[in-house]
Amino acid sequence: MSSSGSRMVRHSLRMMAGTFLSRILGLAREVLTAALFGATRQLDAFLVAYTLANLSRRLLAEGALSAAFVPEFSRSLEKDGPEAARSLARQTLAVLLAATGVVTVAGILAAPLLVRIMAPGFDPEGASTAVYLTRLMFPFLVFISVAALAMGVLNSLDCFFVPAIAPALSNVVFIAFLAIVTLRWGVRGLAYAVLLGGISQMVLQWLWSAKKGFVLLPAMPRRDNEALSRAMKLFLPYAAGLSLNQLIPLISRLLGSFLQEGAISVLNYADRVLQLPLGLFVIAISQAILPQLSRQILAGEEDFFKGVREALRFGLFMVLPVALGMALFSGEIVHLLFFRGAFGEWAWRGTAGALTMYSFGLPGMACSTILLRALYARGLPREAMAVTAFSVVANIVFSLLLIKPLQINGLALASSLAFSGTAVLAWRLLPGERGGEKLFPRGWSLPVAAGLVLMGAVLIPLKMLFSYPLYGSILAKGSWMLLPLLLGAGVYAVVTWKAGSPEWAMISEAFGVRP
Repeated sequence: MSSSGSRMVRHSLRMMAGTFLSRILGLAREVLTAALFGATRQLDAFLVAYTLANLSRRLLAEGALSAAFVPEFSRSLEKDGPEAARSLARQTLAVLLAATGVVTVAGILAAPLLVRIMAPGFDPEGASTAVYLTRLMFPFLVFISVAALAMGVLNSLDCFFVPAIAPALSNVVFIAFLAIVTLRWGVRGLAYAVLLGGISQMVLQWLWSAKKGFVLLPAMPRRDNEALSRAMKLFLPYAAGLSLNQLIPLISRLLGSFLQEGAISVLNYADRVLQLPLGLFVIAISQAILPQLSRQILAGEEDFFKGVREALRFGLFMVLPVALGMALFSGEIVHLLFFRGAFGEWAWRGTAGALTMYSFGLPGMACSTILLRALYARGLPREAMAVTAFSVVANIVFSLLLIKPLQINGLALASSLAFSGTAVLAWRLLPGERGGEKLFPRGWSLPVAAGLVLMGAVLIPLKMLFSYPLYGSILAKGSWMLLPLLLGAGVYAVVTWKAGSPEWAMISEAFGVRP
């Protein structure tokens, strides 16, 4: 087993540990939001506003910045040393602050137009609320951009746990603030909670990067800084490509605004549940491999493609059983998490159906996310843009085909189908000599398939024999859910281990244990 594979797993597991805490608190945040606001037009207005601010974050801060900056910073650190890397980070921060400042001002001024584009089906009151909240939350972009730069620095220094728990701090701040002010401020409290959460994320990662010797203060960009020039040349193409990718949630919300009241909220709740495994496994692995692949490409294509194959296999090894369990128990998961307060039966059933549809796309989301990181590490903006453009077009086509017969579920299924097709295209567009090794050889596929089949063979009868306690206590519901969770994970783990899945050797080496 390669040392790069065990290192990738070790870094991924650290990310998973921190991300697990963050995602659990994120779900607690959604539970509180659901209990206070349910699935209403008022919450729909907040979600539209938050989507606009969050879109800018994903596009500029955590999207194009990560794609352009981390590979250059990692290579600068490897080839030129800490001082050159430190200079690159400070000059990048200056450019980033200027760019996000301009975008923030533009977003505040253009808020009415953006809301009309995002939610053309809103009535005047809903649109007015969304405009107000959009203007209130746009400065979130500046705070989270600094946090994202610090995260890129820390990841390149092989520090993954602190960036992973930074969103946990943000969620704690969000929950505490919302619990205090919601009765007086209503939906405005959600917007202020988002801002305070972004500030807390920024402060934690800035302080930790300073502790590591990288004090992130803006410095005047220098034209003779070749690494900065390369990063900036890649930034705009990556931003253009990622902007296409971010159209997918916008499409769902736009079409959802024409469905019944609460449709956008239902899709959001299902997506929030999906974010737990997505962040815990997919984002953790993709974050861990970007600096590693950026260094491996210096050693040659053989090492690079070995790293890509190991990441894809490990990612699917982790998410396939999660997707199966989520599809089988979506109704029970949503009921346990959200069914209280203003969150009624219609919202429960709608969210459960959407979550089932999303679960079908989890493997495709995993592969496409990892492969996009591989394209970023290779410095291939045109190929990355082609992949994201295909994803958007496929999502639009599937959404229009499925929204009438399946309503909300059709929008969720469209996203799943689009991501699955995107993964296939991304692999085909990744250039280079891949060697003779298959992507998914029999030694990998058979143990995983056996684990999934036996897992399903155990869980389906279990669900039929033991009814979920719809009217029981939280403790009773949680205990009921714990049994299939532990049993399913145990069956899959034992079967794949006994069948010789190579991922167990990687996990053992990551913990320093001889397999």
